[in-house]
Amino acid sequence: MEVVIDSESGFCFGVVRAIEEAERALSEASGKVYSLGDIVHNRIEVQRLERLGLQSVAHEDMERLTGRTLLIRAHGEPPSTYRRAESCGIRTIDATCPVVARLQRRVKKAYAQMHDAGGSVVLLGKRGHAEVVGLTGQVDDRVTVVENERDLDALDFSRPIYFLSQTTQSIELFTRMGRTIVERAADPSQVTIDDTICRRVSNREPHLQQFARSVDVVIFVCGRKSSNGRVLFEACSRANPRSYNIEEGGELRREWFDSAERVGICGATSTPLWLMRSVKQELETIAAR
Repeated sequence: MEVVIDSESGFCFGVVRAIEEAERALSEASGKVYSLGDIVHNRIEVQRLERLGLQSVAHEDMERLTGRTLLIRAHGEPPSTYRRAESCGIRTIDATCPVVARLQRRVKKAYAQMHDAGGSVVLLGKRGHAEVVGLTGQVDDRVTVVENERDLDALDFSRPIYFLSQTTQSIELFTRMGRTIVERAADPSQVTIDDTICRRVSNREPHLQQFARSVDVVIFVCGRKSSNGRVLFEACSRANPRSYNIEEGGELRREWFDSAERVGICGATSTPLWLMRSVKQELETIAAR
């Protein structure tokens, strides 16, 4: 049985940058470095960094971090978090992904435009997701977050609408929902469709579908919390029904590979290459039994 790792899977630029910032801070710090939330939605990678001294904390923990170093992860944070850190005497390392930071600025610009026009800003995203919290927080949460086409029923289509997206959403879903908004709008010319999906992430979807079709079985490796992982795994599943989602090699099952001649391993933008290689070793051990 041949086992291949997808050459384009693994950390995206924003995650690589955040982890490099964390590792640099840990090498320079005399004590712990704190991350506001898990630095990446991958439990195995988080555990590796914890062994180096990175500790995940929540917003309610900030008051006890006076004089400490706090890393803002790639997902970004609302301005209120930075003000709170400053008032607590916390040194911050801003590892917000540049793509997310640019989107934060666009949300503010969109809100100003809609405020003047009496319209609303609508964001395609997962409610409660760290990136979405950071985006809506740019304008004190005066953004309508929608997750699917059913959520569009809550919009006022008689007013102008500015529609944009969380960076890791599906292009297909964004396009479909944008088309629906234009069709339902009283004045389509008053609808702005602003595609803010990260192409470094979204371009992986068609590639992964092609990769999934090239193998008999797909092993998709990602953390359970990864929003991007769910989107990409669904893309694999549509292309190849024999697709399985795991966090680590210990979850592999021998029966998944019955009659398989070629198995492909791939992952989300939050999946480290070293973990996919570890899964490959585990799989080859199973196949050799």
